[in-house]
Amino acid sequence: MLNAPILTIVKRGFQRILTTQKHEKLNMVDNHLHMYDDYESHLEICDTLREINEDDHDLRSGRFFPEFEYPGLQMDEALINMTNWDTFLYSRDFSAINDERSLRQATRLLTYPVTIGSVLHELSPYNIRKGGRLTTEGLKSLSALRYTLHPPRSGSGLDIKGLRPNPPPVRIFVLGARAESSLPREVWVQLSHMFPRATFHVILIGPETMANRDSEYPLPERTPENPFGAIVEDRISHQMKISTFVEYYHTLHQAGIFHPYDPYFDCFMLFHPGLGHPASAHEWAETLPLLLETKVPILATGYTEWDMERDRRWVYQKVGGEMDLLMEPGENRFRSLRWDLNDLDPQDISCGNWGLWAFRGKRYETTMKDS
Repeated sequence: MLNAPILTIVKRGFQRILTTQKHEKLNMVDNHLHMYDDYESHLEICDTLREINEDDHDLRSGRFFPEFEYPGLQMDEALINMTNWDTFLYSRDFSAINDERSLRQATRLLTYPVTIGSVLHELSPYNIRKGGRLTTEGLKSLSALRYTLHPPRSGSGLDIKGLRPNPPPVRIFVLGARAESSLPREVWVQLSHMFPRATFHVILIGPETMANRDSEYPLPERTPENPFGAIVEDRISHQMKISTFVEYYHTLHQAGIFHPYDPYFDCFMLFHPGLGHPASAHEWAETLPLLLETKVPILATGYTEWDMERDRRWVYQKVGGEMDLLMEPGENRFRSLRWDLNDLDPQDISCGNWGLWAFRGKRYETTMKDS
């Protein structure tokens, strides 16, 4: 027989257990009700996470990747349709990609050169009509580059009589280059195929341009002939040359290595620069005024809408009215269709080059005054 005090303690213990179980059941019901309140978003996140996982496993599966085979030169008679990825791949004569996963893998690489080409091309989907996102100043800057990228036929030939002077290549400065610097060169050549009568010099600049690539390209010594240790790849294509500088842009700019700049031949490209990110903003503080000083177009992308808007606000805070907006911020038509996951934060989901916008150092028109 249990005495009264012990019996009371046992009863209280059972009551606590029953109360705890009751609360756990109520919490489970509340969690399920909360999940069903926004069940569509729950399914969307789960589907995206599953898609990311399957894409990663697909890359490591060892299968043959036909989507990574690229077409050659574009015929002058065959125009490129840049409405979306489907029309672009079809009009560029890519092999048919009938699987969504293969399409995501293909666009993950092609988004870099095609994003540049979609803005600079005369058949660009961005225009000054309503909803076209291009501003009047943007049309002025891009018209100068398009004049160079789409030259008229010169009547040149292979014999002596067909010799003609050729203009210098169009220089694309890719600043803060990271993943794009290690792209297969066949991917970068796709940019030159979009402009059959133009030549390009892609210049990759940034302290991380050769990260984890020492075995592929050992860095050359810095000599008086090559003071910044540039790596020059000039056998990629007769239309394209790629140079890599493991250095900050403001150092090269102050040394005058790229002077002079010409709005007909030069363009800056910033892939996910993190201009307003707390960890990298200080690295761009010295570079931004030098970019605006050149008065040539500056294209920039962002991982997400929030990332792009943060960069835009930072630029406006730093330079204020000393810049012209060339293209309004918005979704990039040729963003990567493959989503990426931040391993340190599973809620941080983004995709390559989601957003796209453009700006330039402000130009002041010459005005005449009566003396």
